[in-house]
Amino acid sequence: MEVDLEDIASRVIDVAMGVHIDLGPGLLESVYEQVLANRLRGQGMKVDRQMPVGTRIDGLDFPDAFRVDILVENRLLLAIKAVERLSPIHTRQTLTYLRLMKLPLGLLINFGGITLKEGLKRVANNYRLP
Repeated sequence: MEVDLEDIASRVIDVAMGVHIDLGPGLLESVYEQVLANRLRGQGMKVDRQMPVGTRIDGLDFPDAFRVDILVENRLLLAIKAVERLSPIHTRQTLTYLRLMKLPLGLLINFGGITLKEGLKRVANNYRLP
């Protein structure tokens, strides 16, 4: 039975909050990414890190057009940041990745802020709640 995308997102947010509480701001993105991926795997979730994604544009192939920070259950894209404040370009970049991968939902997670709540953003690609 397939797990609901909203349930996956909720579980990821809970785990990400724990990572932020335990580690706090100030580390490299790669540290948060590895710890988050490890904890998600520990909960039995399928997790891929730094997965290269190719695309074709105007007849040209780009086998490594970008890398997904984390892909959970082959359905939820996670863009991990460790900056003082998210910028609109982070959201636009995440949406571009979702469109190219034909995924409905991504989470932009910034571990650089004082609280994770201020650094958490849902990014939807023509996605509507069930």
